[in-house]
Amino acid sequence: MLGSKCLTLLVEIFPVNNVKVLKAVDSCVWVQFLYPHGASHPLPQSHLLLVSEEKYIEQFHIQVTKEDGNRVVIKNSGHLRRDRIAEDFVWAQWDMREQRLYYIDLKKSRIILKCIQFNADESFTLMFETPLDIPLSGSEFKLVNFGCGYHEEQEKLSKHLTLYVFTNHTGSLCACYSQKFDSWEQITYSVFYFHEGYRKTFTAAPGSGGSHVTKDITFLNLDYYVAVYLPGHFFHLLNIQHPDLICHSLFLTGNNSMADVLPQSALRPLSGSLVLDWGLGKLYRATLNPPRLLQFLGAAQLDCDRMATLHCLLACGRELQPLEAQIIQWISENFSTCHSFDLIQEFIIASSYWSVYPETSNMDMLLQYSSVLTWDSEIPGITLVTEEIPLPLMKVHSFQGYWEKLNSNLEHVKYATPPSRYTNSVVWREWHNLVAELQGCWGQRLRSPTVWSQETGKRRPTVYVRNILHSAVKVISNVEARHLEPRLAPLLQEEDTRHRLLVGLMVSELKDHLLRYLQGVEKKKIEQMAVDYTSKLLHLICCILETSWRKHSLDSWALRLDGSGSAAESAVFHLMTRILEATSSLFLPLPPGFHTLHTILGVHCLPLHSLLNYIDNGVLLLTETAVTRLLKDLDNTEKNEKLKFSVIVRLPPLIGQKIYRLWDHPVSSNVIARNHVTRLLQNYKKQPWSSVINKSSFSVDFLPLNYLIEILTSLESSTQALNDFEGHDNVDAEFVEEAALKHTTMLLGL
Repeated sequence: MLGSKCLTLLVEIFPVNNVKVLKAVDSCVWVQFLYPHGASHPLPQSHLLLVSEEKYIEQFHIQVTKEDGNRVVIKNSGHLRRDRIAEDFVWAQWDMREQRLYYIDLKKSRIILKCIQFNADESFTLMFETPLDIPLSGSEFKLVNFGCGYHEEQEKLSKHLTLYVFTNHTGSLCACYSQKFDSWEQITYSVFYFHEGYRKTFTAAPGSGGSHVTKDITFLNLDYYVAVYLPGHFFHLLNIQHPDLICHSLFLTGNNSMADVLPQSALRPLSGSLVLDWGLGKLYRATLNPPRLLQFLGAAQLDCDRMATLHCLLACGRELQPLEAQIIQWISENFSTCHSFDLIQEFIIASSYWSVYPETSNMDMLLQYSSVLTWDSEIPGITLVTEEIPLPLMKVHSFQGYWEKLNSNLEHVKYATPPSRYTNSVVWREWHNLVAELQGCWGQRLRSPTVWSQETGKRRPTVYVRNILHSAVKVISNVEARHLEPRLAPLLQEEDTRHRLLVGLMVSELKDHLLRYLQGVEKKKIEQMAVDYTSKLLHLICCILETSWRKHSLDSWALRLDGSGSAAESAVFHLMTRILEATSSLFLPLPPGFHTLHTILGVHCLPLHSLLNYIDNGVLLLTETAVTRLLKDLDNTEKNEKLKFSVIVRLPPLIGQKIYRLWDHPVSSNVIARNHVTRLLQNYKKQPWSSVINKSSFSVDFLPLNYLIEILTSLESSTQALNDFEGHDNVDAEFVEEAALKHTTMLLGL
């Protein structure tokens, strides 16, 4: 590439022999060779763009041939084939990596941004055009990424606007624009989010940079982000993937924040993430530095900065396992620092989203990427105005690769398709219904081929439940495989059927959700995505708890109930309570064993009145394992009996039936007897009693009790009763009679 104001001679450097291809006189000319792919012909055919300051662009096709051995010459040099690409343009940008030409056409007094794609088959296609609302005059002329000219030329061009077009593989299309400014009171720049259908205009308050600092705003393409910065004054990291909320973008001001991060000289963005330092003459590949971001996350004082930095870390460093462990370490120590949002909740949702995002496109529309839906707080140092803009008009009807993704994004905006993001509220409702339906089936190991549905009033096959539990087994196995070191926190070790159902239901519902919207994706791949997403979610919860467990040096064998809780156990209990709060509001599952561990720590760390308050308000969920530990570890002192009784009376009926038999106590016997009588009499129909009660067969001369025991004995003798109460044959009418007498004696104080 060569440019000057005198006679211009263009020569081909590849292949080995130089070949004269063109002359141009009395005009400033820029030339760009096209090379979508490597040479595929024995003798290459060169294609080049010629850009003239007379505001036209042409494409030349130059074919070479061999003569006299190794002598290479232009074939038919007198009649080179050429195509007129553009004319009357005032601005053009070349994307070397993607082989795209963007230019602004001023025909008919309208500012139109157009894009031409140069294809591998040596053709070119006008892909889109869109109006661009920026102040431009026909006298202006600027080229971007067409090589380096002389300093006086650059000085002349720098007096005009700054405009760059950035894209990435997700189908985003942005134009970043800034006018030259003379005042330091405020700096304004705009970003056109064409793939979202709006424009955001930002007004920033500059920092305290000296007059020696350049006055040119720099725009950098950083994949999922665009960086806007003025050295020494401010740095704005704009989230292009999720631009709706300002809290997902990071804004920093002042020399102290930027001195060690960004160069103080002007940078020129090139194709992709390449940047050129004019002052030093060096070429860089600009990327975000996860360790630096992690340092800033720890030092950030504002919730908006923590939010933006967390999302940036997860987007750019999602494949770095040590980085994830460091983020979890920070969250486990600072989960109470954020007041505008739930830090644990945000981390779980965002990290789970990024774990499956690369698998397919349109995930933004199908999965939640943030727990925050609105953000009303101001960001210090910056204001913004959002305006709707016309969507780009696509000029072709068949799309591939990037263009297919861009067109899909535009279709969503054009037809105002609301995001169909998955939420677990449907799973939560279905889970409660299923647990209620299975109350009578768990004791029989699901031997019945059908389960009665309370919601539909129909029977559904037991294989439905088995498939759900099988999905839960896959998820738990996946979580265990992700954790390579021995696990200290006693999770995933419990056969918690209720919560395994919730895990399996989430996999099932998420799979169905993705199948509805991901057309053309294999069913097996979608099933694996649902398993991976749920596994990642549970894995993160386990990791947060495991990190806190290690920090406080807790031992899984040290959790006995016959002592007072330590400060370390109280800290872990508080963290588990916050995890429960974060997941409950989003209806997310928890690892099997979580509620048991949480309850044991609660018994250990809370006074009785607080413990019961936590249970009554649903913070602590009583599980069979936790209550069994309670009965076994604590003796029957007056204090412990009060605790046991207070807990047992709050048990769900299904667990209570089993637990009462483990506690050898009059209160337990009374409850067992009451339940037995209730079961026997629930379908009893009073019949005329023809026989006379034989008093000699009863040990107590109390007719009401005698009458009841005779009825119970008669019912117990029936075959139907024995079938209904299989496994409870040690509870009979005699047991009921004894329990009733003991209870009456206690009530009378005898």
